[in-house]
Amino acid sequence: MRKLVHKILFLFILAVALGALMLTLSACGQTKQQRLSRECLRIHIRANSNSEGDQQVKLAVRDEITRFLSDALEDCKTKSEALETISANEDQLIQIANSTLYAHEFDYKASILINKEHFPDRNYDGYDFPEGDYDAVIINLGTGEGDNWWCVAFPPLCFVPAGDGEKIVYKSWIKEILDKLF
Repeated sequence: MRKLVHKILFLFILAVALGALMLTLSACGQTKQQRLSRECLRIHIRANSNSEGDQQVKLAVRDEITRFLSDALEDCKTKSEALETISANEDQLIQIANSTLYAHEFDYKASILINKEHFPDRNYDGYDFPEGDYDAVIINLGTGEGDNWWCVAFPPLCFVPAGDGEKIVYKSWIKEILDKLF
């Protein structure tokens, strides 16, 4: 009888310890997502559709937008400064996107929305962006129903494919800041 009591007590203590561990791990995950949500501003460029042409022009728009934002956000020290800069330049961003669409002979237009949106888990080269709500700049090309390209506009870490189209490279010195966040 005594051995049975010890086994039950052991199982109870083990269950409590496992429960505490699971709660701790869950809290850590939420804390990381909440910290990233507070610190990061994402940018998404959504293609009109998944047709080859729409996907290619999305990448051309991406190149022009990231070129502009690299300069525009260079002196921003906080997420709120980045949001203010992007808000002040919304018309310029739409003009860049529309000019790129026009140059590639597309007749649909771009629109922009700055909003908090829910995104799934994403991982890029060892950096995890947990599922959750993030402030984001959304540039829709046409209907915006195609696959999207995204990066982190602040801190300005944009993930741009290297020449082979597969490898992800860092476009900014900001890697050290993200290392601190992770």
